[in-house]
Amino acid sequence: TIRIIHSFHPNSSRFILSPIMTLQSIRYECGELSILDQLLLPHETAYERIGCVEDGWKAIRSMKVRGAPAIAIVGCLSLAVELHKREFPDTPSLSSFIKAQLTHLTTARPTAVNMGKSAAILIKFVDSMVEQNVSHEEIKSRLAGKIERMLPDDISDNMKLSEHGAKHIMGRIGQDKVTILTHCNTGSLATAGYGTALGVVRSLHAAQHLREVYCTETRPYNQGSRLTAYELMHDHVPSTLIADSMVGLVMRTRGISAVVVGADRVTRNGDTANKIGTYQIAVLAQHHGIPFYVAAPITCHDGGRLDGESIVIEERPPHELTCVAGVQLAPKDMNCWNPAFDVTPNELITGGIITEHGVFTPHQLNDFHDK
Repeated sequence: TIRIIHSFHPNSSRFILSPIMTLQSIRYECGELSILDQLLLPHETAYERIGCVEDGWKAIRSMKVRGAPAIAIVGCLSLAVELHKREFPDTPSLSSFIKAQLTHLTTARPTAVNMGKSAAILIKFVDSMVEQNVSHEEIKSRLAGKIERMLPDDISDNMKLSEHGAKHIMGRIGQDKVTILTHCNTGSLATAGYGTALGVVRSLHAAQHLREVYCTETRPYNQGSRLTAYELMHDHVPSTLIADSMVGLVMRTRGISAVVVGADRVTRNGDTANKIGTYQIAVLAQHHGIPFYVAAPITCHDGGRLDGESIVIEERPPHELTCVAGVQLAPKDMNCWNPAFDVTPNELITGGIITEHGVFTPHQLNDFHDK
């Protein structure tokens, strides 16, 4: 996985990029896949081998791996692992196996669109080869190769997205230093590498335009305090952890320049589904006149879904709300409602939607999907 250091020259319109190593949440080589178990962070760094599609499904469902881009990459790579190991007697049996496994993977975390989109693309790719009478061995090889390219493609998209986002924020704020607030985890741990919203933060920091980033703890599963704080400290980024309930006060007193969050799904009209708590941050940002940005590569965009009202919101088990690190905090058998995501209406996304193709308003994004 690659981290990118940026430098920004006043007379240039581009950030200059040079690679060094950063956190690696997904390891894959020659049909062998392992993932960093994010349930153990920040206290223990341990990689778990993914030997089949069912291992991938369980890792995604249990949130050992999470983040919409990483979910799709790990899910698809778990299929590539099986394709490297399995033999099939003919094309129909291979095609049937691929479709069944991809369909199964989409059920692990249904709110994130990336896995579903990737599954549809790969199924279409296989159907095309079947129609061309490509041999089943060649179909296996080509499909595995297409899946394996998802890793470098995601890193490349994240780099472009982060460059666009950093430049747009600096152009809008008009100051040499900015203070950013972010929510959940959108960095190397949520992607193939570098990150989306946290990638924008990294770009600002490396270009010496970041004063500080505030990250929320992101209850109930603490992806902010466990994961984002871990990444920020790893990269020596000036940062402060806050409780989710402190966001309003931080906006009023700490000079927040912009909010940058990620998204698990972006609908055609620019509504976005993201980690629970995002919606209330967007409302507070609008009240305080702070630009609210969503950083989401095109793989997170669902152009076929008109708005956020029809997004299926995943609900998680009660123990994730009532317990922290296995310690019961709430009364036993207390009734719980634990949605994992909420939807931010497009009118609250006042900064823009950051993609690898540029920064769009929701209206411009609609036009982009029409092209």
